[in-house]
Amino acid sequence: MPDDLEDDHGGAEATPERQPSGRDRLRRAFLRPSRGQLVVAVLLALVGFASITQVRFNEVDNTYGSLREQDLIDVLNGLAGTTQRAEAEIARLQHTRDDLQSSTGAREAALAQAQDEAETLAILAGLVPVTGPGIRVTITEGDTAVDINTVVDMIQELRTAGAEAIQINGEVRVVASTSFADGVGGILVGDQLVSSPYVVDVIGEPHLLAESGIDFPKGPRDQFEEGGATVEVDELPSLDIESVVEPERPEYALPNTSQ
Repeated sequence: MPDDLEDDHGGAEATPERQPSGRDRLRRAFLRPSRGQLVVAVLLALVGFASITQVRFNEVDNTYGSLREQDLIDVLNGLAGTTQRAEAEIARLQHTRDDLQSSTGAREAALAQAQDEAETLAILAGLVPVTGPGIRVTITEGDTAVDINTVVDMIQELRTAGAEAIQINGEVRVVASTSFADGVGGILVGDQLVSSPYVVDVIGEPHLLAESGIDFPKGPRDQFEEGGATVEVDELPSLDIESVVEPERPEYALPNTSQ
């Protein structure tokens, strides 16, 4: 019996269970947080984020919020001045652009006009081949040679009727300086001898050239026919004048560039 009591007492005095320390409890809270701890952590995070946002907003707002009224007026005036300068610069650039466009357009118009005038002068001077409507006058001599004065009169009448280009026998271009003279077996037009039949090609308004340049009473047709020649006049919608006058380079005259 006493042995049994000793055994029971010895069993009752077994090693007690070890209590967790504060560090263990802290580690356990981090590793296995409860629902309440999670809620508290979320609330703390939201409060921290709101605090940081408010601080940043205050920092930005304080940029102008801390300025006095006069300072704000000065800032606004400075911005207004900058805007006005920018608008003035834009207006200046637009004005410059308009001037350039205007001067370019005027220069192009002047060049186009000069080109047109040069082409007109080249045609009248007989320097270039031309094509257009007109008439063809064919004069065939009879028993006697045609009168050179009648030929000159015909050329003058055709010019008065609006002739823009004249050619004889497809080889001689007639211009203001062209001379006419009697030649052996024909007529000297400039320095070239042409013979009958004389084919005169004239560019201009066909009907006007025929009526006012050839066929009017006592005009060239009547004069040639009185001398025994025959005259045919054909109005053509188009004819080509290929002959040209070789320009003579002036020996003394020079362009006056001061005007």
